[in-house]
Order: sequence, then C-alpha cells, then structure tokens
Amino acid sequence: MDMKQLEAFACVAEQRSFSKAARLLHLTQPTVSARVASLEQELQIQLLQRPSAIPSEAGELLYHYAGQMLALRTQALDALQGFSREMRGTVSVAASTVPGQYFLPRLLHAFRELYPDISFDIHLVDSAEAVAQVVSRSAEIGFTGTLPESSKCLCREFADDRLVVITPNQPRFRAYQACGFPVEQLLEEPYISREPGSGTRVETEQFLQQLGVNPARLKIAVEVRSTESLKKMVSEGVGLAVLSHSACEDYCQFGKLLAFDMQGSVLRRKLYLIRRRNGVLSPIAQVFYDYAKGFYQKPEAP
Repeated sequence: MDMKQLEAFACVAEQRSFSKAARLLHLTQPTVSARVASLEQELQIQLLQRPSAIPSEAGELLYHYAGQMLALRTQALDALQGFSREMRGTVSVAASTVPGQYFLPRLLHAFRELYPDISFDIHLVDSAEAVAQVVSRSAEIGFTGTLPESSKCLCREFADDRLVVITPNQPRFRAYQACGFPVEQLLEEPYISREPGSGTRVETEQFLQQLGVNPARLKIAVEVRSTESLKKMVSEGVGLAVLSHSACEDYCQFGKLLAFDMQGSVLRRKLYLIRRRNGVLSPIAQVFYDYAKGFYQKPEAP
C-alpha cells in the first residue's frame, strides 16, 4: 500500500466518481482506476462498488484511516520543509528558577551565536508550573529542577546541580566550614523555604528523608517564591536555607553568605529538559532541543 494508491482511493471515495477524482488529481481516469484496482488486489478486498464508486464496508473503514494517513503525511512534509528554510522565529520555553536563571543564559548565548534569528519567549515559573505549561502546550520546551511525575512528558537529564546549606556570614556558622553542616543543627534554626512547587524544595525534602530526617521538623519561618528574596533574607539573618550552589555563588563571593555541604554527604540533583511525549516540536524548537540536550554534557573549554 503506497501513498499514491491511498490518495487515488480516498479521492474517488470522497467524490463518488473516478472521473471527478482524476480531474482533481490531474491524472487520467485509467491511471486512477489502475491505482485503486492495484490497491484492491494487494489487499484482496473490494473497496469500491462499480460503477457507482460507492465505498464498500471495508472501503468506508479504509477511507477513515486514509484521511488520517494523508493528513499526517502533509504535516510531516510541512515540518521537514521548515528545516530547509532559514532558521528564524520564536521558541516558547518554561523554566524553573535555578535552570532558568543560572543555566539557561549561557545556553542561550551559545545557541544564538549559531542561530541569531531565533528568539525566545521565556516563562520563569516553578518546576510544577513548567511541567504544566509544556503539557498544556503553552510552552514547547521546559527546564525543571526535579524529575516531573507527568507521564505526558519526555524527560532527559540536562545538567548536574549541587545543593548547599546557606547561612548568614556569622562567626558561629564559620565553625562548620571544616566539617560540613550538621543536619541536626539545620533542624534547630529558623528555616526559609521555597514554595511547594519548587524543585529545590522537593529535592531538599527527599534528601532529608534519605538522611532519616522528617522534613516536617524544619522550623519554617518564611516561605518565598523568589531565589533572590531567599538569599537576601538569609544574609539578613532571618533563617537558613538549602539552595543551588550556582544560585548563591554571587552572595558568597561578596561575603554576604556562607555555603556548606551537608555533614557527611554532598547533595546533588539533576536538572531536566522536558517536552511533550506525543507532541511534534516546531522545526526551530527541535533544533534548540537537540542543541540543549548535550550542551552541559560537553567538557569545559580550557
């Protein structure tokens, strides 16, 4: 069964006429008749009644599928033609805070050096909302700080991230620089938490559970949606927090914060690149997706 046979059959079935189908397809009537006949012979089923050209019961069934197959062929050709054109347009991206603010800028800079006519519409949200936007097609591609639970998403590791305990730069906390921050002490201090949909919060709670600590024992003083607000509050002594090392490097360099690995363990997590499982990306989004999935796996330039 080939596309020319299907196209001829579908057109005859729709028009109820071999001659009308021939005119629409810009073919001779004998050519159309021969294609339909060869399809019937291949399938060993009569698809059209003669001379009325009305579909048989089997023909009605095949006509239903033929329409879908021909439409899918058109969609595939349209998508592939996009790759032969100049790469331009806008890609919609939903990204949670850490990948969006601390990993995506470097990726976009490198990508746009290769494709300067591709622009981006970036939605900075939490991980849960990034997944929701990809599932609802509000964004073609997403970046999250935790592994999405949705079965509607395809996920792949994008980059490696390290979580650290951050404290005000005070003498009583500097004592932990040599040995790491004790988890018991984290439970004794006021704690500043990200919102429930945050990947950082999800991963932190999972790590505490692995260490045998119930996250409910944290003394949450403030819950915030912004990484910058969180860093500012910790630096002012409102409480402690767990945050991506990439996100707090600037405050640590200026002496506003101290950052510690947890005593006896290093908290690492994966950041994820996501797309709809059954969706077809636009040509420019596909180019960006293919570039992004290996970007942070490359060795650093010397």
